[in-house]
Amino acid sequence: MTEKKQLHNLTRRKMLAGLGAVGVASAGAGLGTSAFFSDRESFADNSLVAGELDLLVDWQQTYTANDETVFLNAHPDHDADGEQSIAADNDDGQIRYSDFLDEDDPDSNGENLPVLNCENIPPIDAAAFGTDPTTGDVQETLVQLGDVKPGDEGEITFSLHLCDNPGYIWMQADNVTESEGVDTDPELAVDTPDGGDLASAIQAKLWYDADCDNVHDEEEPADIMLTLDFSGSMLYRQYGGVISEDSIQVNGSNYDETTKIDLVELATREFVQYLDAQNADVQVGVAYFDGEGSDDTEPRTGILQGLSSDLSVVDGALSGLRQKLANVVTGSEPSTPSDGDGDPDPDSNASGIATGTYIGEGVDDAQDELAANGRAGIDASNIVLSDGESFNGTGSTQFSSPQDAATDARGASPSPATDLYTVSVGSANDSVLQEMAGAAVGPGDNPLFFFDVDDPVAIPTVFGVLASQFVAEKVIMEDTLDNVLAAMAAGNGIPLDGNVLTVYDELSDPPTDEDRDAFEGNGLMYCVALSWELPFEVGNEVQGDTLGFDLGFYTEQERNNDGSGPATA
Repeated sequence: MTEKKQLHNLTRRKMLAGLGAVGVASAGAGLGTSAFFSDRESFADNSLVAGELDLLVDWQQTYTANDETVFLNAHPDHDADGEQSIAADNDDGQIRYSDFLDEDDPDSNGENLPVLNCENIPPIDAAAFGTDPTTGDVQETLVQLGDVKPGDEGEITFSLHLCDNPGYIWMQADNVTESEGVDTDPELAVDTPDGGDLASAIQAKLWYDADCDNVHDEEEPADIMLTLDFSGSMLYRQYGGVISEDSIQVNGSNYDETTKIDLVELATREFVQYLDAQNADVQVGVAYFDGEGSDDTEPRTGILQGLSSDLSVVDGALSGLRQKLANVVTGSEPSTPSDGDGDPDPDSNASGIATGTYIGEGVDDAQDELAANGRAGIDASNIVLSDGESFNGTGSTQFSSPQDAATDARGASPSPATDLYTVSVGSANDSVLQEMAGAAVGPGDNPLFFFDVDDPVAIPTVFGVLASQFVAEKVIMEDTLDNVLAAMAAGNGIPLDGNVLTVYDELSDPPTDEDRDAFEGNGLMYCVALSWELPFEVGNEVQGDTLGFDLGFYTEQERNNDGSGPATA
């Protein structure tokens, strides 16, 4: 099929014609020094096609003039004050963007609400657009700035949620128009009327805003522990360890079935390899936790790999996790990942393995490693993954409270105060792991640090999101706004990557490149940001100039599509 790309006029028939399920979210936008950003309809055609693909978008937009940043508009914004918010049953009666302020970041004003999901994002036609801070006029559109001056800047972070199936996403622009507007005497003195200079004068940046805070974050050094569930339910079929009969290749070995620990191995190794490729200033270590056997006098937890800046060593420690887990859960005390006495066949008789899950003890082991070998003055983080909840095995010990262990880890004393991320896989006890999650020296139950992974297939994507916390956020393009818009208007637009762990170049690699991943469904939140600045040194040549353009996100489901997108004329 040959079809010219249209943001607003993709009908249901066109979308279904040979493409599989697709969705469109689009908006008109523009800016001018004496004109306006305009939006005839904010993200019109956010669409559900045959109940199979639903792309929802929320945003927070800021505007800065004279070194003062204001909330311009947001969606949702339940009280129409420009700051993203929803009503809530709490003391404030609401949850706001600024509730998630990063105290360690002087540029932080908050973060897009991590509690937003496919159940509570209201329809786009309920959006409120606020007041134009440059004129005082009521805005009727997404962005409507009537008097932009040199030195002014703005930013908008879009949160993308695919509510059902995984899908490929493109960011698009269309209908780009420029005009000289009214040529003032000062402009005519320095500029020949040629259709407008505003887009080429504005500097723009497009990036993956990993923490959804409207700020491009640079790399900060970190010491990181990966604390992994090594219980039998991660591997053995009789305990729910096999999640698919699809074959999988892990560490050069081909398996006829896929287990949770296979996906953990792929995800954690990609995590480490990505940090290594980015030359991140990190140390990484690995802790594990299981339960206990009937004759055990202490739980089977420990350190698989101590903290190391040699990430190739850590990568090696994370190889062959089927065997290492099997070694831990079988045999008599002490039972270690390297003792070689385990049967890694998921269909083997695993009735005699150690039982129980000692999450708190695993957190304690990781914290001891951070205290012993972490670097002074460097932020500490612990990523805890489990598919269950703490319970006693058949030995003589009692598990400790994982919430108490997490509270101690986050606390300032004993040091180091540690950011605690938790990943709840499948049937894990979400409430316990959510209560554990939180920032260093902060309370638990922080949704920014908690990842609920109903489908284990999404584990690698979650570790991609986590990896982006420890490197500079990936810039897709940094150029003049006219060049950024041209890239988004060419072909199907800029193909976005659902997993930053893969080394994919959005501007030069083909959209079907094996390193480009689809975005996971089930409402996982991804953020893409666009910032702009009209530099101080721009003079009178842009007076009266106007710029208009449509922005859009286009998606098509991963299943039955290869990521190439619709054919273009």
